[in-house]
Amino acid sequence: MTAPLLRQVDRLQSSQPSQDGDGVKIKRIHDFGGGLDPFLMIDELGSDRPDDYIGGFPPHPHRGIQTLTYVIHGGLTHEDHMGHSSTIRAGDAQWMHTGRGIVHSEMPLTDHHGLHAFQLWLNLAASEKMSPAEYRDVRGEEMPRLAGTEAELIALGGRWARDDGEAVTGPLNALAGNGGVAHLRLAAGGELTLQADAPTLLAYVFEGELQVGDTRVPAGQLARLSKGDRLAVASATGGQALLLAGTPHREPVAHYGPFVMNSQAELQQALRDYRDGTLTG
Repeated sequence: MTAPLLRQVDRLQSSQPSQDGDGVKIKRIHDFGGGLDPFLMIDELGSDRPDDYIGGFPPHPHRGIQTLTYVIHGGLTHEDHMGHSSTIRAGDAQWMHTGRGIVHSEMPLTDHHGLHAFQLWLNLAASEKMSPAEYRDVRGEEMPRLAGTEAELIALGGRWARDDGEAVTGPLNALAGNGGVAHLRLAAGGELTLQADAPTLLAYVFEGELQVGDTRVPAGQLARLSKGDRLAVASATGGQALLLAGTPHREPVAHYGPFVMNSQAELQQALRDYRDGTLTG
């Protein structure tokens, strides 16, 4: 029997200060060249200063992607052209399949910790880019937990299994590229070993620090992981991370602002459709 192959950190990538929407300050990691495939971007919104985010994200369009928004503290209120209106708060998530087109807004709310949330962009396969738009929100109590030693994994989407075989599956079961997303929390001295054979596996540490394989990964760093079938994480002092798993599309990517297509011609068509008012159907 072949011994399990432990995944190691191939590369670390730092989040960078940026802003979006109506001047919302964020930390961003993006790669539209296929390095995170099927993921495209990770935005972290985190501040106790209302001026950093109070303008929110007024109505704007998308085509060709999925977004997944997950709240640690505070909240976000979503509205879109299809008539959806909902608010997610700490521990909740919202999933948006933009397909051929959606126009939506997201406005921030605070709790006593301010606002701390993430938005992930996942690329849609070429065959899905012109599909109908969909929206769904998920409450924190719907997300199953997987325990380790002083560790907890919260499954938003995808199947996550401990090395002894105990597994949970997150409620978001239609993430692009067979995607999986989980929130990992380790107390001081915590550790957890997972089965992990997805072709793409990423760990974004956003609090404290984690030992990922043989590498110490501090907050603000995205670890791109090597091939393997096991992932060992630990922390001497405690830390939190998002784990992202998926299968690459390996298709051309053409990106302009809120649109992600497969060619420049498709991007130009998206812009024309938005100007003409036909983006959404």
